[in-house]
This record gives sequence, structure tokens and C-alpha cells, in this order.
Amino acid sequence: MASTPASAATSCLGSTCTGKDPATTTCQNDAKTVTTSILGTELRYSPSCRAAWARYPGGTDWVHTIKVENSQGNAYSTRFNGGGGGAVWTRMVNDKDIVSRACATDDGGYACSSWY
Repeated sequence: MASTPASAATSCLGSTCTGKDPATTTCQNDAKTVTTSILGTELRYSPSCRAAWARYPGGTDWVHTIKVENSQGNAYSTRFNGGGGGAVWTRMVNDKDIVSRACATDDGGYACSSWY
């Protein structure tokens, strides 16, 4: 039996991903956008890590805070100044056998994606 290279191993799984930055894990490698709020905030999901996070792709200056939350009450948010810069994202939450959503606030209100 061949061993799995360390670089191919999942860096976290489910609850062990909670609070980690997806950019510093292998979770970003297979991540996909599974739902988007009306303010453009994406819920990103990694099937291999069973974790989720919110990402705002940038390009406008009216979203000020993004948040990811799961149905267990875990949540992480990122506040930023607009200006049309690049993407911003939150830390991850466990999405193993539960659901999560991405939310955003701007000067006009608050909107969330559907649960996934």
C-alpha cells in the first residue's frame, strides 16, 4: 500500500477547522462557492475539510462586514473598509453534518445567503 504524501493530507476536518484561516490550510484547494447573498457575499465550502467560510470577492466599496455562521452558533466575521480592493474572507466554521450561511452588512442593511 502506498502512503499518502503529507502535502495531499487534509490539514483539518470538521470541528478541527473551526477558527482557522482557509488560506493557510488545504481547504482552499477544493473549495467551491455553494450559495451567495444578495450583497454578493459567498459561502465557500470545502468537501475534503467539511468546513465553510464567507468570502467577499471585492470590487465595490459598499460591503463593510462579512460573517459566516453555522447552525451550532459558531460564527466569525471580518470587517473591512471598502474601496474596491481584492477579496476578503472569514475564518472557517465546522460544516460537518450541519449547515452554514454567509452574511454581510452595508450602510443599508444586512443580508444572508441561504443555508447550505
